[in-house]
Amino acid sequence: MKLLMSPASPFARKCRVLLREAQLMDTVAEVNVTTSPFDTAQDVAVANPLGKIPALLREHAPAIYDSRVITRFLDDHAGTAFYPSARLWEVLTLEATADGIMEAALAITYEARMRPEDRQMPEWMDAQWAKVSRAVASIDDRWMSHLNGPLDMGQIGVACALSYLDLRHDARGWRSGNDDLAAWHKTFMQRDSMQATVVPA
Repeated sequence: MKLLMSPASPFARKCRVLLREAQLMDTVAEVNVTTSPFDTAQDVAVANPLGKIPALLREHAPAIYDSRVITRFLDDHAGTAFYPSARLWEVLTLEATADGIMEAALAITYEARMRPEDRQMPEWMDAQWAKVSRAVASIDDRWMSHLNGPLDMGQIGVACALSYLDLRHDARGWRSGNDDLAAWHKTFMQRDSMQATVVPA
């Protein structure tokens, strides 16, 4: 199988971290593609009509896409338990929260990079950051016991989301007021799977 991805994509990073944690690096090849909302790579468009990465190309089966679909498939394929049935809904909710952080942060990145400066809307970017801030504060307030439990996709998603904030929006300071989450992220970043997928600033 092949994972169409970009190292800077936090959604792709979720899949890449899972590949390493589930010992699937010999099963799935990572294929770095260059694509954007304005210029979709042809192989990405073929795999995913929405033109988004990551997408997973499977042998003798249709491609699948959306990071949460891919990670569920890979978890099932590997026979691991990153979506444990005993706390499935909590894992999915935490992963959805992480994905929402990524979506809002990416929206800010696209606004700043793809619109001419005189057409950018700082108020809109601030509104997106407000979503990020609420979500991060909620995780720090409500989810630390889960984050400190057995490894699952909720944890991986949160770590990748926070790392993307560090990569693209470090100046906004997500750690302020979220001391427990900041300490957890610092420790989680020491995992081999996170170190192997670090994107240079």
